Amino acid sequence: MLTEERYAIIIERLQQRGIVKLQELVELLGTSESTVRRDLVDLEEQGMLRRIHGGAALPKDNRQEPGMNEKTFKNIQEKDLIARRAARQLRDGDCIFLDAGTTTLKMISYIEAEQVTVVTNGLSHVEALVGKNIRSYLLGGMMKMHTKAVIGSMAMQNMEQFRFDKCFLGANGVDAQMGYTTPDPEEALIKRRAKELSGAAFILADSSKLGEVLFARMFDLDDAYLITDAVPDALRESLTHKTKIIEG
Repeated sequence: MLTEERYAIIIERLQQRGIVKLQELVELLGTSESTVRRDLVDLEEQGMLRRIHGGAALPKDNRQEPGMNEKTFKNIQEKDLIARRAARQLRDGDCIFLDAGTTTLKMISYIEAEQVTVVTNGLSHVEALVGKNIRSYLLGGMMKMHTKAVIGSMAMQNMEQFRFDKCFLGANGVDAQMGYTTPDPEEALIKRRAKELSGAAFILADSSKLGEVLFARMFDLDDAYLITDAVPDALRESLTHKTKIIEG
């Protein structure tokens, strides 16, 4: 089979399924694993796909972020588990920053610590906090309509009025070399400053974010604790070498 024919079959299968496993391609193409790996490298260099552990996936725009409604229905059980683990990090009297995002939003319902004060840039979050009678402050600034996150220079100036015991932040990408990343540079600035103003920082990211790199860099892995549902064996060594992971 010609190289171009293999490329066409790989791309066709990816378009049908979104993700394809390496061994599936070996059987489909009737060729060696090393040949398929070379094909995937070539296609990735052409921007036709992105390699993932054990296979390949369709490329994605690393500057685009799903809306709040779309993210709410993704990885629900994993986010619920992470939210519970994150809430256990709170102590009575803590003053915290709570980032906008669906996993941090879930965390609110599990807060049991008393006399907690929360500053947030999430519109949905402040509504949930008030519903639980938790003292809360909403940053002022520009509202991102599809994620309901407050960002921009006004929000940054607003943050300077506070200091936090802890901050709980979301991230769209977690990579050993590139650190924590997110699609929006303005949100990255908010997250970075929250970390700098906090005694301890916690990143809430489900396992689908591990090994991913997005457009805007937040900070290094060793600047925060990572709270996740599970770490793939292929990534465990590289990630645990850079940060403390809270899995249980």
